[in-house]
Amino acid sequence: MASARLDDRAAAHVVTVVAAQLGGPWLDLDARLARLVAATSQAADAGADLVVFPEAYLSGYPFWMMRTESGTRFDDPDQKACYAYYLDSALTVGGPETRTLAALAGDLGVTLMVGVSERPERAGRGSAYCTLLTVAPGAGVVGVHRKLVPTFDERLVWAPGDAAGLRTHDVAGVQVGGLSCWENWMPQARQVLYADGELVHVSTWPGSPALTRDITRFAAIEGRQFHVAVGGVLGAGDIPDDFPLAAELRANAAPTTFTGGSAVAGPDGAWLVEPVEGEGLVVVDLDLRRVGQERLTFDPTGHYSRPDVLVTQVDRRRRGAVSEL
Repeated sequence: MASARLDDRAAAHVVTVVAAQLGGPWLDLDARLARLVAATSQAADAGADLVVFPEAYLSGYPFWMMRTESGTRFDDPDQKACYAYYLDSALTVGGPETRTLAALAGDLGVTLMVGVSERPERAGRGSAYCTLLTVAPGAGVVGVHRKLVPTFDERLVWAPGDAAGLRTHDVAGVQVGGLSCWENWMPQARQVLYADGELVHVSTWPGSPALTRDITRFAAIEGRQFHVAVGGVLGAGDIPDDFPLAAELRANAAPTTFTGGSAVAGPDGAWLVEPVEGEGLVVVDLDLRRVGQERLTFDPTGHYSRPDVLVTQVDRRRRGAVSEL
């Protein structure tokens, strides 16, 4: 769909990232996982080191709250049925879907960053989290970052996360970090990733150029790093017939509810790929020498930081209802 390739792709300072701007049947975990597998295979053929997928791609963004009349009505039976349906479509870390992702990463030799709706295995099984998984070849799931603050109506569906997974991960010798949707606007969350050595930042979104047009360039300039934004695609026809409020949701949904918006900016804030719409893959080669060049004038956690007067603290404990002493 879009690309920014370099002639000297074999150089050690180049990492290839593919943003998979996909749609598919909403809340159909198996169908979306199959599309993810196919897209990853195509990305690997293009030389990808890292393939990134939209927010909550597995198995869908909880957009029904904003498109149904009873979305904020307390104890509404239809909303309770919708929530239960959504919970049943979520995956569990360590379950069959994450094992498939681990095998896929290992077989193809690529790292995956996948937005999922996560349902805990035991404690909190009645809750869903907006989670960004990082899956490395040979190591499996190495990152489980739960979105710190769900946005607006999302808070009626997703539980708030913690900083246990707020870390960067090595991809082809490059530290890569990621945040979900509007948590990318949280200055301290970005600062924590910068301080963890982040050179490439990934942001995941439900899918709109309006969401990615400003923050992609802004965060790239602030961190003096590459920023890869990936958005999803969803149309009214993707809503399953057996979803409790399917008819109302279709009636209130535009022909295409989410249209993508994937984009890539360089460490100077210039576009490598401007926000694009529709399904497809965005393939970019990132020359990491450009990060060092731009940090001559600004390094947010180095020569342009003041830890003697400004300090950010992070608690990376996984939060739960019960703590064992």
